[in-house]
Amino acid sequence: MKPDSTRTEELPIYASLIRERGDVVEEARAVAEETQHQMTQALNGVAPTPHETGAP
Repeated sequence: MKPDSTRTEELPIYASLIRERGDVVEEARAVAEETQHQMTQALNGVAPTPHETGAP
């Protein structure tokens, strides 16, 4: 198997699932990055704004 053989553009099943269900991996990555940002701010003593906490 070639090292680049697992790229998403070469995996029609994966591309099909993304079209049908959305890119769950990318969504999880975005949530993890936002959570990490919020936790860094919390550990630094920065109060979150209402937008960051999801409050209206």
